[in-house]
Amino acid sequence: MAANKKAGQHPSYIKLKWSPSSIARKRKYDKEYHATEERKEYRAKLNKANRKDGTYGNGDDKDKSHTKSGKMVNESQKTNRSRNGQNGKSTKK
Repeated sequence: MAANKKAGQHPSYIKLKWSPSSIARKRKYDKEYHATEERKEYRAKLNKANRKDGTYGNGDDKDKSHTKSGKMVNESQKTNRSRNGQNGKSTKK
């Protein structure tokens, strides 16, 4: 059983009229991408910074956000995760 029951059911899939095979292909790619050493190190770095600041797993809805200068700052999860680099452009603060 999947850890996330809603995985593969994102509203954008419906909007884009993706077939079940397209969704499966995307999920397979995402699983492989996020299993790479680079992604694991990236997540570990963010988790470590969140733990250090006491914002990891406490339900305060805060994330670490990368700035253009490379610093990490606290920011709301909603704001940070909505900034997703449309059109291949970085949208860091």
